[in-house]
Amino acid sequence: MDYTYLDIAKMIDHSLLSPTMDVATLEKGILVGLAYDTASICIMPYYLKRCARLLTGSTIKASTTIGFPHGGHTTAIKVAEAEQALADGGQELDMVVNISKVLSGDWSYVRDEIKAIVDVTHAAGQKVKVIFENCYLKDEHKIRLCEICGEVGADWVKTSTGYGTGGATLDDLKLMRAHSPAHVQVKAAGGVRTFDQLLEVRALGVTRVGASATAKILDECRARLGLEPIQIADKGAPSGY
Repeated sequence: MDYTYLDIAKMIDHSLLSPTMDVATLEKGILVGLAYDTASICIMPYYLKRCARLLTGSTIKASTTIGFPHGGHTTAIKVAEAEQALADGGQELDMVVNISKVLSGDWSYVRDEIKAIVDVTHAAGQKVKVIFENCYLKDEHKIRLCEICGEVGADWVKTSTGYGTGGATLDDLKLMRAHSPAHVQVKAAGGVRTFDQLLEVRALGVTRVGASATAKILDECRARLGLEPIQIADKGAPSGY
């Protein structure tokens, strides 16, 4: 096998973004991310500060969303969201482009907005993933967004929010990898629910996957590697954190 457990676990952004998740569910979800040692835990903005505090001492990044899920916020509000997230301990910010402006072909607006978020985040030493929401776009839109993200120094381009009409497709991932410069990574979100699906997108050059099926994916990974199952503590952080 050409991977270790950590190679796979550090591809996953453990997603805790459903608006119906109550506090108990968010707390349990953070423990899941900690136990499986994922790349990040991407949580609703209001709970980011608590999440970041619980992740202190781990190798997991605290992550949240900007302009989520529809992207129609004003640029000033998105910047304010980013500043708040950074103040709350956010290390990776997943921002939604202004889909309306993309479809209108107002590329100057789109570029300026992405750059504004990238600049404020990079100034704080943190990273940005730019969500396209590909289910609403044509290939020409996706290509131009990849070019813009390369120009302004975004860290990842990302397929979707997981709340549109469709998620990551292999064709979109190939397109995004082909039209993004080497310094921009690709994240698949929406629809990667099994270990085999994760391996399939990994083979295309995807370095991150947004997942809510984290335990299922990583349990299968560990089983194939002959590793012991993960045990999640009922209360408090797992041992070692």
